Amino acid sequence: MTKAVFIATAEPYSGKSLVSLGLVNMLLGQARKVGYFKPIIDYDPAQQRDPHIDTVLSHFKLPLSYADTYAYTRPEALRLMEADAQGDLIDTVIHKFKQWEDNYDFTVVEGSDFLGAGTAFEFDANVSIAKNLGVPVILVVSGADKSTAQMVSSALTLLRNFEAREVPVLMIMANRIPPAQADDVRELLRSQLPAEVLLSVIPEDQDLSHPTMREIHAGLGGKLLFGEAGLGNQVDNYVIGAMQVPNFLNYLKDNVLIVTPGDRGDIIICALQANMSASYPRVAGIVLSAGSEPDAPIVRLLEGLPSVVPILAVGTGTFETSTRIGAIRSRITPDNPKKIQLAISTFERYVEIRALEEKLVSFQPEGITPHMFQYRLLQWAKRQRRHIVLPEGNDDRILRAAALLLHQDIVDLTILGKPDEVLASVKRLGLNFPAGHVRILDPVNSEYYADYVQTFYELRKDKGVNEDMARDLLRDVSYFGSMMVWKGHADGMVSGAVHTTQHTIRPALQFIKTKPGVSVVSSVFFMCLPDRVAVFGDCAVNPNPTAEQLAEIAISSAESSRAFGIEPRVAMLSYSSGTSGAGADVDKVRQATELVRQKRPDLKVEGPIQYDAAVDPLVGRQKLPDSEVAGQASVLIFPDLNTGNNTYKAVQRETGALAIGPVLQGLNKPVNDLSRGCTVDDVFNTVVITAIQSQQ
Repeated sequence: MTKAVFIATAEPYSGKSLVSLGLVNMLLGQARKVGYFKPIIDYDPAQQRDPHIDTVLSHFKLPLSYADTYAYTRPEALRLMEADAQGDLIDTVIHKFKQWEDNYDFTVVEGSDFLGAGTAFEFDANVSIAKNLGVPVILVVSGADKSTAQMVSSALTLLRNFEAREVPVLMIMANRIPPAQADDVRELLRSQLPAEVLLSVIPEDQDLSHPTMREIHAGLGGKLLFGEAGLGNQVDNYVIGAMQVPNFLNYLKDNVLIVTPGDRGDIIICALQANMSASYPRVAGIVLSAGSEPDAPIVRLLEGLPSVVPILAVGTGTFETSTRIGAIRSRITPDNPKKIQLAISTFERYVEIRALEEKLVSFQPEGITPHMFQYRLLQWAKRQRRHIVLPEGNDDRILRAAALLLHQDIVDLTILGKPDEVLASVKRLGLNFPAGHVRILDPVNSEYYADYVQTFYELRKDKGVNEDMARDLLRDVSYFGSMMVWKGHADGMVSGAVHTTQHTIRPALQFIKTKPGVSVVSSVFFMCLPDRVAVFGDCAVNPNPTAEQLAEIAISSAESSRAFGIEPRVAMLSYSSGTSGAGADVDKVRQATELVRQKRPDLKVEGPIQYDAAVDPLVGRQKLPDSEVAGQASVLIFPDLNTGNNTYKAVQRETGALAIGPVLQGLNKPVNDLSRGCTVDDVFNTVVITAIQSQQ
């Protein structure tokens, strides 16, 4: 099988970093261990770490030593080339690569950046490295500032140079193509490329090239006066503040950088007030030119404000400052997760993932790792776009997760809450929601309210509910959201960040109800342990299930496990294993195990069994040597809520495992509950799970 791929270019700012991020993300869904190696770096490690290596390592949490991710700095490599010692360079690179080959299932190797002195030797060095490593190449060619003919010529010339050295090329990636040229570039290249070479044409996305205020500060130098916390703000455009305030306000656009002399206190105050106003776009920062700083009264005013956008003071004049800002090149850095996710989603949108996987990956790993699991979840969620309702639009975690989901183009969302309050929170958090895939509804003022009230009354009037009660209950976001799901106006609901489990589930039990043949609603957590994913149930809903309920929970959990790509091997947990123990609690588990075997003879199930015997192969062989489950259980069923809830939290805290859930099972339509201590990642993952459930 192919164990590595080399990403090469012949020019600076081609967008190799986008390709690297997309490839590593793709491969982590297929391989247990993915390495990353950049033979030649531009930065002296004694002074600064390579920002792209940092981005890849930190974002994907790759357990790699920074020192092992490169072989040479640019000056070191240049000295070897000038001394005619290219063989020594290649030998060292091969040695380091062989470490990856031995220890990792797959390695992404990234060529040099073509920045600074010595670019003449780089192309030959990259071709030599790829050839001597014996790995195929993905060629990245930039379309920035090129005509269609120039772009096609650059790509074909680069391909011929690699083919002349007998380096196999898997794919040409035409990146940063002006959207108007994309179709022509694709058609002309496809007609001239060999059939076996894949082609991807990626249109230019300005959001990937726009700098942050931190990059503006680094590029301009100068003095940071205020707003250090906002240095991560993205700058989409800039304006010179040299006019009167009323006219100046007309030139503000989203994420604008304002360049103005330091003595224009009116512009400074106006810009900060506009940033706080719901009626004006967000201001990214202010640059004060010509070496001037605000007068003392203005400084005093700024010091008393609760938050201020970054304000820099530079010595250059306004025109020169603006010219330098326009020349600043943005990089994808670890502190900009939004840009990282945009790069990954752009890769997934324009690259033929399956065709590339078939060329790169020819093995099927045993088991499933957390990275594989999460990668597959996103791919499954995107197979059929679903509509999820989030009732808790007043919670910042919900809004942050919503922004991530929308920017990654995973689901459509309805967020419940008063639109003006929700939008004010969105702006305060520095978020933006892409148009077209999200709506914000105030339940009482929505077009659905009257119909939902009447529907609920008809469904529950036999239970003593009158129309006034129905009107009151449908003001509750949990009831309104659940009714959206029941009526088919949403495919699923995720709630619980600020509401209790019972508050979230009660409406679903009243009218969504359980699936045919299911009498008990239960839950599972997908526990993403360091090297595998396990299913824990029930850790959130049923305090003390009977043997019959426990058997049903086990069957539902096995079905959930299989539905999400985990082969179910069910362990019915107790404080004893096999026939060694006695007592009411053990007997309940023993009875439940027999019921599972009777109802579902196709399932691999063992019980009663202790936790260590269920998951540790050595202990499992000692205690239950003939079991198909002992030592390799993937679904662990706890005898009661006390045991299950405490165990999942203990495992989560002590191992650092990601716990996705609780995922409810047994309902006719998916409604899922969050912990009130949930994180943004918890909300994100639960929405993805809910979307997949609704497809099933």
